[in-house]
Amino acid sequence: MLPASRFNFASRPHRRAVTVWSAFVATMTVVGGLLILSDPAPAPRLGSGRPALDLNVSARPIGTIFDTAAPVKRDQWVEIIIHDSGSQHGTVESLAREAQSQGLKGLGYHFVIGNGNGMGDGDLHVGYRWNEQLPGAHLAGPDADWHNLHSIAICLVGNGEVADFTPRQMDRLVALVRGLQEELNIGIERVLLNSALSDRPSPGRRFPEQRFRDQLRLNG
Repeated sequence: MLPASRFNFASRPHRRAVTVWSAFVATMTVVGGLLILSDPAPAPRLGSGRPALDLNVSARPIGTIFDTAAPVKRDQWVEIIIHDSGSQHGTVESLAREAQSQGLKGLGYHFVIGNGNGMGDGDLHVGYRWNEQLPGAHLAGPDADWHNLHSIAICLVGNGEVADFTPRQMDRLVALVRGLQEELNIGIERVLLNSALSDRPSPGRRFPEQRFRDQLRLNG
């Protein structure tokens, strides 16, 4: 396990700036989104209250994902699974409405990264499941319960079967995955695509898997 001190995010804020930022964050409310059938409930769950993080992927804000309301469950998270939303346009609110139409509750993913169509290009939404360190609800089928309990789910807004993901999305994804890997000691072999675990071709054939893995190795 790598200690938090191993992070080298630039521009670490002054304590007073952190206080101001925290006060700002407390005023923000973001609606949660998509679920699968393994997490039934009568109404959608609100998000964590965090705004989208800064687009500068080399800056300190990526590190703030570990400032969670519940202590990070370091022994629980052993893999990272990447999905797409299946639609070229999407917001956390629209994903919540889709979940509500299925009679489900809350955002099934831990993180959502926008593509400029609904959410800002490269914007990162931190879901309530990550903030509260709850299992995801993003897979169905064999072994779904185990993966939902032990995997961190990241959703890219878009449809990787029909269009490329944006450079900013991919930069944000690499930075986020690397941060999670370093903090939680998750090897590259445990960074998986949804399509490896289900019949759904997500994040799609246009997801640049080889380049993504090469970037993870380079940045590691």
